[in-house]
Amino acid sequence: MHRRLRAPKLSAAALVLAAAAGLLVPAPGAAALDNGTARTPPMGWNSWNSYGCAIDEQLIRDSADALAASGLREAGYRYVVVDDCWMAPERDRAGRLVADPVRFPAGIKALADHVHALGLRFGLYQVPTERTCAQRGGALPGATGSRGHERQDAAAFAEWGVDYLKYDWCSPEGTLADQVAAFTLMRDALRDTGRPIVYSINPNSYHPDKNGARYDWSPVANLWRTTEDITAAWATRADPADGSAQGVLDITGVNARLAGQAGPGHWNDPDMLEVGVGGLSDDEARTHLALWAQMAAPLIAGNRLTAMPARIRDLLATPGVIAVDQDPLGAQGTVIDDREGRLVVSRPLADGGRSVSLTNTGDGPAVLATTAAAAGLPDAGSYAVTDLWTGRTATVAGPSVPFGAEVPGHGTAVYRLEPRAVADGPGQRWRARSPVKPSTSRCRLPSVLRV
Repeated sequence: MHRRLRAPKLSAAALVLAAAAGLLVPAPGAAALDNGTARTPPMGWNSWNSYGCAIDEQLIRDSADALAASGLREAGYRYVVVDDCWMAPERDRAGRLVADPVRFPAGIKALADHVHALGLRFGLYQVPTERTCAQRGGALPGATGSRGHERQDAAAFAEWGVDYLKYDWCSPEGTLADQVAAFTLMRDALRDTGRPIVYSINPNSYHPDKNGARYDWSPVANLWRTTEDITAAWATRADPADGSAQGVLDITGVNARLAGQAGPGHWNDPDMLEVGVGGLSDDEARTHLALWAQMAAPLIAGNRLTAMPARIRDLLATPGVIAVDQDPLGAQGTVIDDREGRLVVSRPLADGGRSVSLTNTGDGPAVLATTAAAAGLPDAGSYAVTDLWTGRTATVAGPSVPFGAEVPGHGTAVYRLEPRAVADGPGQRWRARSPVKPSTSRCRLPSVLRV
């Protein structure tokens, strides 16, 4: 079936009231966080999606080894993030955090040292409230959150060699002002350690208001969760207000409308990648990666690295798509077409070009096309159009000449467009030999445009 993308919206009255109450934007004059980190969206791996609480020291070491050996490190995946369940149920007598002595016998610093020796960076999980998500849900004993220990914990993270902190609200309690204050407190504590640490926050966990998408967190954190937790599904149609997990299309509907607050050092976070975790078809996994790249999202893999099929490794490392995600301009793409059965996103790039994705939101194959003019490119005699899945390039003559492809259901074609003046002989320009009209029919495009 065809399903049109719809982002949840506040009513006009609610927007006025929220803006008046300071709920949608930081205090006037607040600058985006600049702690020297995350100038492009962070890339790496996190333990939660595949393992949950079933983690130990050896698993993390093996996963880091696999990340380095697989070639993903060279593709840009550098952070190895240990999620919830790493800590002992109680702090020591001095109030310091302690790693679980059975599952992490060598301690966190030794684990971070191993990760660093591989040319990787080390990340860790904590919460600003009393209990982690696993502790609140009963999967882990204790109450070892950072509340009341912020500076002590930040000092420990710096001492251990932490490069990335995932800081998760994990409570139904607290106002937006409470969240801003708590997340800011840890931001300042991390800054005062003198160690550059990527600061990733999630205001949404367990909280009914889902403030990640209602407030511009750029002065507070390097990245902030905008949605409910992801699950390996195309779309769940779940109401995020009840805490239900969301699929790729659901999350895109929320995150795509927040482009104005993303940029170098501060990113909207639509949650971690489910590529290779299971539950998504190969076409859906490609769409997942392409849309996250178009939205300038952090690319944090969550698959089992020690048992990674070659096709998953190759997808995660797709050079053209990674280059789009890591483009130094840092501009998040915007939706330029959301008609029935299609979603077209255009993203400006540092070299003056654009990346354009054509997503088939329907279940069956369809021909999708757009133009350079629709993508926001300036008028030019011709455009180089590179298919970022295959690397093949074609030339399209003129801003109004359509380009595109037959796209499978839930699949995505993704291109890089660059304006250029290319001569095809004296005084002649390249021209598409058989231009195709945008259509939802199931015919195939002429080869000159099917790049």
